Amino acid sequence: MIEEIRNYVKDLEFRFTVYQNKVDIINYQKIVSLEDEKIIFLANNEKITIYGQKLTLNKLLEQEVLITGKILKIEVDYE
Repeated sequence: MIEEIRNYVKDLEFRFTVYQNKVDIINYQKIVSLEDEKIIFLANNEKITIYGQKLTLNKLLEQEVLITGKILKIEVDYE
């Protein structure tokens, strides 16, 4: 049990979860661009671009962000 908690706390893997009109991004490196219709993140060797309408950052923590708005498309480019 303690090992599972330790793994959860030390989790450094980049991932994102898509909900209806929300995207939760964990362990990103930086926000490159923040616009009303497009947000770009960098994580590891990946560039994540979220396209939508009225996109806003609802929760901004050190390595986690929740984006809300009408999500139209998400692109992941491996660099």
